[in-house]
Amino acid sequence: MIQYAVTNPATGEVEKIYPTASDAEIRAAIDSAHRAFGDWRESEVATRVALLNRVANLYALRREALAVIISREMGKPLAQAKGEIDIVVSIYRYYAENGPRYLEDEPIETAVGSAMIRKEGLGVLLGIMPWNFPYYQVARLVAPNLMNGNTILLKHAPQCPESAEAMEQIFRDAGALEGVYLNIYATNEQVADIIADPRVIGVSLTGSEKAGAAVAEIAGRHLKKVVLELGGSDPFIVLDDADLDQAVQQALVGRFGNAGQACNAAKRFIVDDALHDDFLAALKTAIEGIKMGDPMADDTFMGPLSSERALQTLDAQVQDAMAQGATVLIGGQRLDRPGAWYAPTLLSGVTPEMRIFREELFGPVAVVYRVGDEGEAIRLANDTAYGLGAVIQSTDLARPRRIAGCLETGMVNINEAPGSAAEMPFGGIKRSGFGRELGRDGMEEFINRKVVKIGV
Repeated sequence: MIQYAVTNPATGEVEKIYPTASDAEIRAAIDSAHRAFGDWRESEVATRVALLNRVANLYALRREALAVIISREMGKPLAQAKGEIDIVVSIYRYYAENGPRYLEDEPIETAVGSAMIRKEGLGVLLGIMPWNFPYYQVARLVAPNLMNGNTILLKHAPQCPESAEAMEQIFRDAGALEGVYLNIYATNEQVADIIADPRVIGVSLTGSEKAGAAVAEIAGRHLKKVVLELGGSDPFIVLDDADLDQAVQQALVGRFGNAGQACNAAKRFIVDDALHDDFLAALKTAIEGIKMGDPMADDTFMGPLSSERALQTLDAQVQDAMAQGATVLIGGQRLDRPGAWYAPTLLSGVTPEMRIFREELFGPVAVVYRVGDEGEAIRLANDTAYGLGAVIQSTDLARPRRIAGCLETGMVNINEAPGSAAEMPFGGIKRSGFGRELGRDGMEEFINRKVVKIGV
């Protein structure tokens, strides 16, 4: 059975265990969320705006305490944890400001009479969230859908029970209608039952391919809509005219921020032959300068991995590559200390026979490939089952704009590290999932676009 517990990855110590929900508690939560939907969908848009603004204000007010929680839960360095809170605040404020406009009726031109599209909430949503960005991932689902008039059942990752509890408390303190947002410490079996319940109209999952496939299969049996944000193996293409210093600095942040534990992190560095050797040497030097240490220290750039399990998975991938001839320029092993500490790692000489070539690397391991021209770079970038994001580095903007149209991804960043913003739709294609979060698109996934036609 799933155990909800805070296991500090910096020490390996279990600090607190939370009780898993009973079946009766799960039924009561669904009842409450469904009852709340009846009132929330009829609420004034101004009421929803006010709630989102109060939630944003409480996140900002509790920034320090919230950051400490996730540093303890999953090892995120404190400065990065505070940055995550800032993004969350921006998301709630974005939908408070823009949501009313997105909900306005849309007129349709007709030959006779008039028509419009009216936007209405659908019901109770189940959110299944991961551990790597405990607050941000939740906000991406919750903010737009509360604005839509939907209600939320939130099942967080088992290693994030304290942050899950803190978020539910924020909604209570913000004066949310009872049942509008509920945290549930559910088992996988209970999740299946929740999805099957006819009062639950959709599911949003951010997580692994395995989890996404399992949830989509259950949802499909019950004709429920699903939004899936899954893995990524994002290419970071460095063309022959790139600014080398900029490319290296953005590569460092894009790969090693959050200890490399981001679905849209830069994971495969595809470098033109003209810059390959210089880029490789400069990236190695930059990695050597990474400040690792206590995630609670303000100057720490990289802390531990999120768990012992995550470390073992990553190390097995690296060891497989080494055994088959990949070159380790730096790192390649766990650190000799308690907790889930893994050395920042740089690999070259990776070939298609190695696991690393096909699998997602969810940790502080960078792989650099040499290519002869941009055509080869595009082919290698697309040679993956994933299609989340990509980065292109070039001083001639016409080239990356053209190449962006050739990449099989949902997002492309030109001359900047991968990231996120409230106004920018987020999502991928292929085995990276389907659907979009954030921006206007984030309000369109779980909403009834009702056509209203008026005759003459």
